[in-house]
Amino acid sequence: MTALSIHQQRDGIKTTAPRKRGTWRGYLGAAVLLLLLTASQASAAERLAVNVAKANVRSGPGTSHEIMWEVERYYPVVIIKKSGAWYLFRDFEKDEGWLKKTLLAKIPTVITVKQECNIRSGPGTKFPISFKTQDKGVPFKVLKRKGKWINVQHADGDKGWIFKSLVW
Repeated sequence: MTALSIHQQRDGIKTTAPRKRGTWRGYLGAAVLLLLLTASQASAAERLAVNVAKANVRSGPGTSHEIMWEVERYYPVVIIKKSGAWYLFRDFEKDEGWLKKTLLAKIPTVITVKQECNIRSGPGTKFPISFKTQDKGVPFKVLKRKGKWINVQHADGDKGWIFKSLVW
């Protein structure tokens, strides 16, 4: 069968452009390529959290590199590159650094993005404030979610509920 020319009919449908054989293979190939690219980007954007009391963030992948700052348990990071046993990450402030793989785990966590946040005894503003954070960047483990509220636990054991917009 040859390709249809302009304005020929096929199965009662008028066409306005020639049909070419094999174009579905091109579309299928493009779709497969898009899926592969998306999958590789998704794996590179893995979100992990610090699973030790304190961890040194380094300027490069190894203990010979400078310690830039220190982070605490439940500090969430997005992995952007892996180099052996070391992971380059980006944090909630878009800062980047290196952490050793063994210091990280797949733990659901959040971190405060506001200077002062109320942590409540229940999921809503009608519940009393259990405690307040004093600084931006306080990490918490996520215990559960209820609507726009997140039940969290700090590394020191304190628990409560925080509103979703206050965390990353």
